[in-house]
Amino acid sequence: MSRIRKDYERSFAHRFLDFVKGDKPLPEEDHVEEWRTRIAEVKETERTENANYIELKETDPYEDAKRFAQLSGVRVFRRIYYVLAMIMCLLIIGMLIMNVAYMPRFGDENSPTNNEVAERYLEKGSEETGVVNTVTGMILQYRAFDTFGETNVLFVAACSVLILLLHRTAPKEKEKKDLEPEPDVILQNVARIVVPMIFLFGLYILLNGHLSPGGGFSGGAVIGAGLILYNAAFGFRMTRRFFDEKVYDIIKVGSLCLYAMIIAYYLFTGANGIASVVPLGRLGNIISSGLILPINLLVGLEVACTMYAFYALFRRGTF
Repeated sequence: MSRIRKDYERSFAHRFLDFVKGDKPLPEEDHVEEWRTRIAEVKETERTENANYIELKETDPYEDAKRFAQLSGVRVFRRIYYVLAMIMCLLIIGMLIMNVAYMPRFGDENSPTNNEVAERYLEKGSEETGVVNTVTGMILQYRAFDTFGETNVLFVAACSVLILLLHRTAPKEKEKKDLEPEPDVILQNVARIVVPMIFLFGLYILLNGHLSPGGGFSGGAVIGAGLILYNAAFGFRMTRRFFDEKVYDIIKVGSLCLYAMIIAYYLFTGANGIASVVPLGRLGNIISSGLILPINLLVGLEVACTMYAFYALFRRGTF
């Protein structure tokens, strides 16, 4: 053991680090002898009262301090702590149950949720947004700015994972890292049939989000699952033929920028009372609802890219 290491282990910083981790107590520098004296007294008392007492071979002040702490009331304190924690949890549970008991019944006309905002969504939602699915009209037009914030959360999360896990290597080293386990024939044959159906179903959810339950988040999750299944079956080398880091960057950044432009247009026209130049179309048609349909597509691409990026980066650190 080097001298520097010995000096570090004796330093206050090292002992403070052990104290923070919970490994050892932290006696003061000037009170080590006092600790040893008090420990000796406790040992002598325990030796006289307990016939099976075993003398400690090492006289480590940290171990002695820990033993003294256990004998001087820490066990009692822990029991009191556990009891108080349990009482606090029971009080919180009781308060939550009381709040639930005083909540209005479902469908109560006097409920705070039944206000003029919800009434406007239900009565004029289809007329003002051009959508059959009222929920889609609410989150993608009335509350489009909130949904844009949620999409930004996905973008920031993907950027954070890229910064932490993206592995950039030289070409030769990258070729070595491309070695993958032998492909599973059964999984590949199943994926050839299932993956196109998954992509088709995800596209259907995206295109029908304004007509039926679905939309960008759910459709993007389905498409992302299809990408993950294709990668698991055929590997990164086959997936990179149509979806590599460059394609990911274009789709990810392009979708968010276009979405931001649409939201800016919504805010500008709404704040100034200007009618939108994009027609709502005929209610119930696939090409309708104005800009909600392209927003669904952009959100779906954002979600699909985020899901696949998480899978690829956590698995291998690259696309």
